Amino acid sequence: MSTDHAYAELGLAPGASEAEVKAAWRRLVSMWHPDRNGSARAVEQMQRINQALEAISRAGFRRHPARASAAAPQPPADEAPADEAPAPARTIQRKVELSLEEAALGCTRKLSGRYQLRCDGCDGVGWRALGGRCRACSGTGAVRRSSLYNWFGTVEECTACHGGGIARQTCGGCGGSGKLAEQRFAVSVRIPPGARDDDLLQAAARSSGGETLAIEIRVAVRRHEFLELLDDGSLRCEVPVDGFAWAAGREVQVPTLEGLHTLALSPAQLVYRFEGRGFPAQRRGPRGDLWITVAPVFPDPLDAAQQALIDRLIAANRGRDGKPTQPRLRDWERRMSGRRRDG
Repeated sequence: MSTDHAYAELGLAPGASEAEVKAAWRRLVSMWHPDRNGSARAVEQMQRINQALEAISRAGFRRHPARASAAAPQPPADEAPADEAPAPARTIQRKVELSLEEAALGCTRKLSGRYQLRCDGCDGVGWRALGGRCRACSGTGAVRRSSLYNWFGTVEECTACHGGGIARQTCGGCGGSGKLAEQRFAVSVRIPPGARDDDLLQAAARSSGGETLAIEIRVAVRRHEFLELLDDGSLRCEVPVDGFAWAAGREVQVPTLEGLHTLALSPAQLVYRFEGRGFPAQRRGPRGDLWITVAPVFPDPLDAAQQALIDRLIAANRGRDGKPTQPRLRDWERRMSGRRRDG
């Protein structure tokens, strides 16, 4: 097989780099290996792929000096421009669940985790292709094992090349695992006041190995048991109250983001506004208002004892002459009485 034909067999243009050749070979092996591909062409195709890599390896991989010289000079790896922060090498995504109170007032959360780095020396596969045929199987990818019960023996996958037929070497950097040592990170993140559900926040951290990390934090705000958040930052809550306590102007406890608040009821008022006690309309912005709507609840129906008490209250609201003691009611009844006479 000619070199140009070998490049074409791997789907590459003549002159592709060593990394490109080996990456193409690995991709095709994962596609055509008989253990993964049951078609009749799999074995033949594997042989052609291996022959192509062998032909290119014998010819020697081509260099591209022009490409290297075209790049601008780069500073040493451990130096960064004075006015630039090191770019994060990895992005870690985390989800943070907050209560409505935490989202409104801001809070601090500690985030931690672990991850493993892929070995760059072998691209995470655990070995390096040396080129040429595997000596253990002569490039066939299989070896014959003798057996006491089988005259011809059995054919097994070659353990030296794992069925690829190409000589390979275990990567010394990762010991054949394809991964490097486990990395850990831990960072305290300040969640700003006004974070909304599905907001994406950014933070930075450094791993135990010194790697710079970008932390992407997706916010999830739990629904509050009593308070409803609106887009303008206002909070609304409907509070059922005892109808008689409302009529008598008693006090009740209502929920706020800071805890329970004592509200003095007024029989002339159903809606109460607490200015600046709501949710920030914008992140870190001023807080909206809290609106409490009271819903008086009366017994339905009234029992005999309650009916008697109501009758006593009605009677107490009238004088000895049987007329209302309240000026507004007295005037109304006087006017209604005059209309009856006119009628």
